[in-house]
Amino acid sequence: PLCDPRVLAKYENQINVFSEFLEDLPDTDEPVWVLGECYSVKTEKTELLSDVHSRLWFTYRKKFSPIGGTGPSSDTGWGCMLRCGQMILAQALVCSQLGRAWRWRAEGGQPEEYHRILHCFLDRKDSCYSVHQMAQMGVGEGKSVGEWYGPNTVAQVLKKLALFDDWNSLAVYVSMDNTVVIEDISTFFFPSLDAKRTQSRSDWRPLLLVIPLRLGINHINPVYIQALKECFKIPQSCGVLGGKPNLAYYFIGFVGEELIYLDPHTTQSAVESEAGSGVDDQSYHCLRSPRRMKITNLDPSVALGFFCKSEGDFDSWCNLVQQEIQMKRNLRMFELVENHPPHWPPFVPPTKPEVQTTGAEFIESSDKLFESEEEFEILNV
Repeated sequence: PLCDPRVLAKYENQINVFSEFLEDLPDTDEPVWVLGECYSVKTEKTELLSDVHSRLWFTYRKKFSPIGGTGPSSDTGWGCMLRCGQMILAQALVCSQLGRAWRWRAEGGQPEEYHRILHCFLDRKDSCYSVHQMAQMGVGEGKSVGEWYGPNTVAQVLKKLALFDDWNSLAVYVSMDNTVVIEDISTFFFPSLDAKRTQSRSDWRPLLLVIPLRLGINHINPVYIQALKECFKIPQSCGVLGGKPNLAYYFIGFVGEELIYLDPHTTQSAVESEAGSGVDDQSYHCLRSPRRMKITNLDPSVALGFFCKSEGDFDSWCNLVQQEIQMKRNLRMFELVENHPPHWPPFVPPTKPEVQTTGAEFIESSDKLFESEEEFEILNV
């Protein structure tokens, strides 16, 4: 349930103060892993920070056009998982259009593709992956505008929105029942062909693979921790959606027993931009040291993300999962199987849903918006 942001504001402030104690990177000999890249804090700190700062950072925004015309003009207090969903998708688009090695420069001069990606996420109703589009697409997933999402719900919303993105041609596959089915992914891409991939095909589309999981009951089961860390080492890593109850973070790596994350719980003003023009992008990159939290504090409900630009990338990912996660771990986080389970309903590749705009349908308990930033805060901590 949603709570009064004014009552809970002090809790988020306390969380942010506590985060400052963990903000500086530790002086350690242990490697730091960020989305498949390995760094040494002692010899590669500049490169590490450049990598983190280059990730697109989406936060709460205020003063954007009302969602649905009559709904909220800020997502503070309810949109943190939507913002994390934007970040994991943006990472996939950056890898697809610019490559994993691309780095952002504060002085500007970014390629055209970068600005086109950023335009996809601006807080306006005509941007493909805006909070407006995500909130209204979530209505079809049973979520009213203004209601908090879990990792699986935001993954389902991204899967549907990607069908409308002709420029990126990104395919979003969301696994079910902790199982990734290779045959279904082949059907996803090549529905008119035999599902068994006997040869390489040139019409493979970039794939964002999202695996929603529950790694425990009330807390993460320690038996999954090493396997979770292995996911950040895989070159196809696109991060992890998760956090604490009703408090979403975008996890991008780890050092020792701590996860590294980007935090959406900062309210900024919406950025104005005309179609086809550049974007003032300074507020879309988090330039402080990356925040960290102990892995044992992670809520067990997460969604793993992996990006495969080519069919070869996907084959490589399958091999790495089998070797590094499934064969070496006694208790598997998820299953990777060749064939569609016979007891499952038939797999149907997603198609564009019929979208009916019925207004904001903003739920009553969060209908009040506040003028001061101190009054904007989070849900149940």
